[in-house]
Amino acid sequence: MPLTSSPFLLYSDGEGNIFEDNSLYAIGRCGWDALPIETEDWIELPDGGNLYELPGRKGIGLDVKTGALRLCDKGWAVAAFIPPAYTGLFLSAYETTDPEAPKLPLFCYTAAGWHNEKLYVPAVRVEQDIRQECAGYKDDLVAAGAIDMLKNYPNNRLVRHLMDNCCNTYHCPAARNLSLGRWECPVPVSPACNANCLGCISFQPESESIVSTQDRLTFKPLAEEIVEFTVPHLLSAPYPIVSFGQGCEGEPLLMWETIRESIIEIRKHTDKGSININTNGSKPDAVRQLCEVGLNSIRVSMNSAQENVYTKYYMPNNYTFENIVQSLKVVKSFGGWTSINYFVFPGMTDTEAEYEALRKLILETDLNMIQWRNFNIDPDWYLSHLGVVDSPEVMGIRQLMEQIHEEFPQLRYGYYNPPIERIKGHYERDFAH
Repeated sequence: MPLTSSPFLLYSDGEGNIFEDNSLYAIGRCGWDALPIETEDWIELPDGGNLYELPGRKGIGLDVKTGALRLCDKGWAVAAFIPPAYTGLFLSAYETTDPEAPKLPLFCYTAAGWHNEKLYVPAVRVEQDIRQECAGYKDDLVAAGAIDMLKNYPNNRLVRHLMDNCCNTYHCPAARNLSLGRWECPVPVSPACNANCLGCISFQPESESIVSTQDRLTFKPLAEEIVEFTVPHLLSAPYPIVSFGQGCEGEPLLMWETIRESIIEIRKHTDKGSININTNGSKPDAVRQLCEVGLNSIRVSMNSAQENVYTKYYMPNNYTFENIVQSLKVVKSFGGWTSINYFVFPGMTDTEAEYEALRKLILETDLNMIQWRNFNIDPDWYLSHLGVVDSPEVMGIRQLMEQIHEEFPQLRYGYYNPPIERIKGHYERDFAH
């Protein structure tokens, strides 16, 4: 149910304890600006969400008595991590007051508040698929499944990487699902990358004060290793997908020859399921060769549909934004499924310029789907890197979603790669509160 009044601001005492300040209403942030949040935009923090303290930063709230904006002087600001399937509408509103404040780790920083003994966040559910919901994982079954995978493929380096690192150490939802024999099978293939993304989650230079959230793949898998465990998955898993390109690697298209060899061999054994690649889309010629042997789905990641904003964040080596557009067109020309992994940043994603660029991309590529992903990055770091000094006027993330949906009703919204069975059949495309 929507709230009837705004929730109270949250603050941390710096020792892991979080409190509400009932003299301040929680508000949100778009770009550099702190703004009130409509009550209908608040939902209860979904299962799997967490709260973070933001050291060296003071929360900004709306004074309950005067209605004026002011800082909370009781501790550090607080933000929420919202789980997959939900997209945040506002960032946490804070001001960095300590010049020695550390750079924030690579997570999303959604606004949060407290109302009637419950935590609230401004967010919308964009995906009805339950594949990564916490309630769907039983630790004992995941652990047993990982043991079985390692036992069944004792000499497979990739299976060991997925089970030991991804599943057991980082609790990657995709790797955990693989251990349970269901849905999307992650297949990291590349230890290298041809982009220098500011917020790369698998590699950060030693000169940076933050660390990557997970270790990158350190070897080049053989096609035989890939085929060994992906074919059984396609044959036995419900709604199966083989998905090249994961957060624990570089750019999979740098290993396109291995991927091509793997797809050819996979399709000798079964025509079941989807074969997808999560990529930066930098090599359309390689994408074409993969489509010729059976690739039928692509998801291209981008922080922006504007070339100048994209380039400042991705800092690509030897490829251009136009290559991305061409890769989407190539897959579409083969009758494949095309998605963008769209990093949502309130105050940048919902500007008029971004809206027009996104419209152009959808029209030019006949895009099938937008996966509205929360952007995992320190907001101040990101805006400063882009050279954004003043916040432009924005329409709001929800309004952006609604306007795009109204103009392109065939465009599907979500958070995950859909299996071929749902692509061919009915698929829920409306987003819910």
